[in-house]
Amino acid sequence: MAAPTPSSADDTRAGFAFALSAYLFWGILPVYMKALAHVPPVEVVAHRVLWSIPVAGAVLLATGRTADLRAALREPRTLAMVAMPAAIVSLNWGIYVWAIGSGRALDAALGYYVNPLFSVFLGRVLLGERLSPLKWAAIALAAGAVAVLWIDAGQLPVAAVGLTVTWGFYAYFKRRLPIGPNQGFLLEVLLLSPIALAGIVWFTATGTGHFTASPTDTALLIGTGIVTAVPLILYAYGAKGLRLSTIGMLQYVSPTLILLTAVFVFQEPFGTARSIAFPMIWGALAIFTLALVREGRRQPGLTKG
Repeated sequence: MAAPTPSSADDTRAGFAFALSAYLFWGILPVYMKALAHVPPVEVVAHRVLWSIPVAGAVLLATGRTADLRAALREPRTLAMVAMPAAIVSLNWGIYVWAIGSGRALDAALGYYVNPLFSVFLGRVLLGERLSPLKWAAIALAAGAVAVLWIDAGQLPVAAVGLTVTWGFYAYFKRRLPIGPNQGFLLEVLLLSPIALAGIVWFTATGTGHFTASPTDTALLIGTGIVTAVPLILYAYGAKGLRLSTIGMLQYVSPTLILLTAVFVFQEPFGTARSIAFPMIWGALAIFTLALVREGRRQPGLTKG
């Protein structure tokens, strides 16, 4: 699988196909995770970690991209840097699995809608990046939407905020790694694998595990490696061939599909507060997208990766 390498300001077809496939994959992932709603989130995450290793490893072997990984395994500083995003992404996965299984898929959709705005806010706070008035307006509108849900429920939408914050910090630390995204992902799950394996052994030894409970559970838990690793790998390749403005618009595909699944498949109630908050979020994203498009026109050579 060769990564697209655009030679101009235009998006490549391969880059678009890879990225869109990743976002579609993430958009329908709740249906898969809902089938595992009877399994504790910690157990599901342990299997996501463990079964991602052969998938990610096979891709690196097939593409001949293992040299960086071998070098990183011999470098304590790199391993220490990878430990932080590894810990954060495992927490993100746990929140996501819990949200889907406990009937909070709408909160998951909200979290991923807000995430790009939170990432921009992190850039301002942690990196001192300048934000245009349009981006500040988008962030303020999104914060207002979260406040509406907070006031209505009497508490923060924990799943939405948790997914937003963990994915935002994961992306921040991931960008600072001295290795490629696919090598970094494999290294992350390798670092997490001793804990994941210990958890699976404990669940099995205590008789509370689901791995051998039925052929369906076994297949679904093994399959978590595919549904976890494949979209991340597709996205890593796709991002190399797309402009940031294109990625900015494509990333709304996943939460939209999650929203539709939550309402029409899982029959989660939308409610008055969400009828107010979600349009506010969509308005914020429209403003944010406009800001990205304007920046893309001023910097025509800007690409990600």
